[in-house]
Amino acid sequence: MLYDLKDKQWERIKESLPGKKGDSGRSAKDNRKFIAAVMWIGRTGAPWRALPEEYGKWFSVHKRFIRWAKAGVWQMIFNTLAVDEDTEWLMIDSTIIRAHQHAAGAKKK
Repeated sequence: MLYDLKDKQWERIKESLPGKKGDSGRSAKDNRKFIAAVMWIGRTGAPWRALPEEYGKWFSVHKRFIRWAKAGVWQMIFNTLAVDEDTEWLMIDSTIIRAHQHAAGAKKK
């Protein structure tokens, strides 16, 4: 897939991801495809509903993304891969992350 981790990167993180034998919930067999789906969203800036079917149902992918975020999985992935020479100067552009329309400020008094 175009939006996929390099094999070297995948090998470094795969054993630390949720879904290993003995973990509750989903199996790890689709973790790489799931990460590719999240990378597709990040690189294209498309809304979750526009996720191509090859990555799975958009709602399921989004729900899993949120679960991993709450569990600190994305932070672990970032910390693990940030030491690669290819990603030493990696930047995260937060301009693609939009706030809810009502999140712009508190109510005026």
